[in-house]
Amino acid sequence: MAHLPFTRRAVLGAGAVLGLDAISGRRARAATPLTVGFIYVGPKDDYGYNQAHAQAAKALKGLSGVEITEEERVPETNAVEKTMESMINLDGATLLFPTSFGYYSPYLLNEARKNPKIQFRHCGGLWTEKDPANAGSYFGYIEQGQYLNGVVAAHASKSKKIGFVAAKPIPQVLNNVNAFLLGARSVDPAITCQVIFTGEWSLAVKEAEATNALVDGGADVITCHVDSPKVVVETAARRGAFVCGYHVDQSPLAPQKYLTGAEWNWLPIYKDAIAAMQAGKVPEHFVRGGLADGYVTMSPYGPAVSEAARRNADAVKAEMLKGGYAIIKGPLKDNAGRDVLPAGKAYPEKAADLESTNYLVEGVKGSV
Repeated sequence: MAHLPFTRRAVLGAGAVLGLDAISGRRARAATPLTVGFIYVGPKDDYGYNQAHAQAAKALKGLSGVEITEEERVPETNAVEKTMESMINLDGATLLFPTSFGYYSPYLLNEARKNPKIQFRHCGGLWTEKDPANAGSYFGYIEQGQYLNGVVAAHASKSKKIGFVAAKPIPQVLNNVNAFLLGARSVDPAITCQVIFTGEWSLAVKEAEATNALVDGGADVITCHVDSPKVVVETAARRGAFVCGYHVDQSPLAPQKYLTGAEWNWLPIYKDAIAAMQAGKVPEHFVRGGLADGYVTMSPYGPAVSEAARRNADAVKAEMLKGGYAIIKGPLKDNAGRDVLPAGKAYPEKAADLESTNYLVEGVKGSV
């Protein structure tokens, strides 16, 4: 007899035959803690986006009165709706964190409308007041980390060419590309950054091809915004380029070539949402924060980072920790020569305009 892999979606289908009312009824009769569900588009040990969320979920398992349920490798299709339904109906989850960008519309929105008593919070900048009141979003100003990556990259670069492997040209990704270049140009205005978009959050073959193409083009420091930077980091290091990490610390993958990295710390956001639920309140609908809030951190400096680079990056980080730091400031043009901001105008990290970025700044080679 063949053994099929366990998924919540399969169990939910079986539950429809057995009678979900009976299953839910048994859970309702038992005294249960607050059950919180986490859903990941990839594996929990991907050295990237999913691992950053999974690390926070693991830390939550020690909280009193909290039960954590998780499912990984759930595609951005109606499969995530089935996973959400199973967590609600089989596990009794009342707070769900579907973490991948593509889960939001229409899948999370559909489930939020069908389950008005369940709270849904999505990682990204997509929630608006027109959406269900039991939904919401959270994200961090991780472009601050990419700006610091750029500062360190500029000190390490000999070719004055740096590279960026990106998934999709959405605002969050474009902000990171722009920040990486602007951080580098704060050190050396002659530096340029080539960006290559793969079109997918996780596509190892294209990520390797893009990294090789960047190195072939002369880039000697590489960073990325894909779900798992593992392929980019290992490929760049193997080719002799330095790397700046993203999502979590990838230094074990390239100990000698890893400079530093922009990391997520989702734990404060999750703990605040859980505390609100336990107090009988609705978690915040729109949560944002950066270095000053502890939502973003930096990887330790690698052995190749010079003392001058450390001092430079540390000084900029100190300014960011004060709050209100503007990476995007005028006069600024995009890479097609159009004006983005006039002199004297700036977008500090909390500026709503950054949620709709649709351009690459001057000095970035590539197109949206």
